[in-house]
Amino acid sequence: MNIYSSSSNRSYAGSSFKLVAVVLLLALATITMSPSAWSQDSMAPSSNASAEGGSASSAGMQAAAGFSTLLYLPLKAAFAISGGIVGGLAYAFSGGNEQAAKSIWTTSLYGTYILTPDHLQGNRPIRFLGVADSNDAPAQ
Repeated sequence: MNIYSSSSNRSYAGSSFKLVAVVLLLALATITMSPSAWSQDSMAPSSNASAEGGSASSAGMQAAAGFSTLLYLPLKAAFAISGGIVGGLAYAFSGGNEQAAKSIWTTSLYGTYILTPDHLQGNRPIRFLGVADSNDAPAQ
């Protein structure tokens, strides 16, 4: 009987359980935090009842937006984390060229993270890639 193989299987099972627990916790946090983020929208409220969440179709759009966010957010987060790492490597290997790193960071870290019903209806664009602010552009 090999003692080492049984202990490595237990540690692998424990680490996979922890990974599943973290993913489920992040999904729960996304579901519970999204409605509060939507309620703090800076746009003025519309007089339309469907925009206020009073109809069945708006509830369906909110549910579709929540489900879409569950699929979209992990992809965007993985892209942003990868871009942060690659931007840091670009900064290090370019001899401290901050502009090279910022171009990678801006593209990967900015953008849409949470999808709302406005995104699904086409009222707001979904930006997977970030767009640099005009204030960040270097002066010519």
